Amino acid sequence: MKPCPVVVSACSSAEYGSVPASAIPVKEEQPLKPLHPYGISKVCLDLLAREYFLDYKIPTVNIRLFNTTGPGKTNDAPSDFVRQLARIKKGLQKPVVEVGNLKPRRAFLDVADTVRGFYLAGMKGKRGEVYNLCASRTYLIHEVLHIAIRLSGIRAEIRPVARLMRPSDEKIIFGSTQKIRRDTGWRPLNSIDKTLKSMLDYWLAAI
Repeated sequence: MKPCPVVVSACSSAEYGSVPASAIPVKEEQPLKPLHPYGISKVCLDLLAREYFLDYKIPTVNIRLFNTTGPGKTNDAPSDFVRQLARIKKGLQKPVVEVGNLKPRRAFLDVADTVRGFYLAGMKGKRGEVYNLCASRTYLIHEVLHIAIRLSGIRAEIRPVARLMRPSDEKIIFGSTQKIRRDTGWRPLNSIDKTLKSMLDYWLAAI
């Protein structure tokens, strides 16, 4: 008998678009109203995977991934912070951390928890279903920054700069993970301190 592989689609929280405060943490039933081409492309993937399950019986599971970070990650707030701190620690940058908007709340999931979530979704997730994958709590971006500074052991000036400010920022991005916890037993295991420490160690070795 030939094995039947499960297709786990890497979808995104960007599919939800702007979510009212009353719907936070956002659940999988929330209407999909993406605000940009990336989110639209992920809605297309989401719907295609479901269509192949319904019409061709291909076992699929869709993961709507929220903010995730970890060693090697670039172009998100945690990685920007720890890379600058690593450069400062090595004497490659003045003791100034340039930042954007520090007021939004985000739930940063460790990449190791993300990989385990995808694996458990493939092994135990219900076929044809969609699951949010998100950290269990949010932090203000400025909290993430101060945790990173504490872990680095250095003193640094925090300097807001215009080029890092986005035209708009969702006040909070946070998803409910009740469904994936119930169906697969998944839960995040890594604290924000552990994640940031692993990222700092990575960049200290890489630069």
